[in-house]
Amino acid sequence: MLADHQPLLSLVRETMVERLSLLPADTELAGAEIELVTYDRREFLLREALSGDKSDGLPYDFILIDCPPSLGLLTLNALVAADAVLVPLQCEFFALEGVSHLVRTIERVRRAFNPQLHLQGLVLTMFDRRNNLSELVAEDARGFFGAQVFETLIPRNIRISEAQSHGKPASLYDPKSAGSLAYAKLADELVGRLRPATGKGTAQ
Repeated sequence: MLADHQPLLSLVRETMVERLSLLPADTELAGAEIELVTYDRREFLLREALSGDKSDGLPYDFILIDCPPSLGLLTLNALVAADAVLVPLQCEFFALEGVSHLVRTIERVRRAFNPQLHLQGLVLTMFDRRNNLSELVAEDARGFFGAQVFETLIPRNIRISEAQSHGKPASLYDPKSAGSLAYAKLADELVGRLRPATGKGTAQ
């Protein structure tokens, strides 16, 4: 889609989850950082690809963009294309430090490329109530980011890892597991926060 400019809808795949479509990456994406750097308006490639038909737009209420764990050109494209950023924060101190860098990057992208971009919120993941560190990181995150931290905590849960090996989302692999229930609760909380907004949106 990015390098060959193929239409998004021609590449989308349906999934086993109703009303959920997927545009997967492949191994060639690993070389995209090098290839895309030579393109004109390289920061806007994903935004333009997601614009679809100017008259009708794309047939989705929300688009979630899963980014690599780095602040390279691919992530920059996602930030330029998105309306909001949803940050998963692993409950460890180094991860918390990384979020502060990401927030500064979001502000720079907002000023230079995408005035609509904002931080939707932070999700505390891999939370372990038996570990004091998890509690401390959660406390620090809420102290610094306040209400931007979602109330829902995503616990460490082996069923989430097992679901990946079976090629299924945790919600289908074991819908009653602690991880699946937590993600369902997070989805409800996110929708509740988005209700005041109008129109459709894209989120990273």
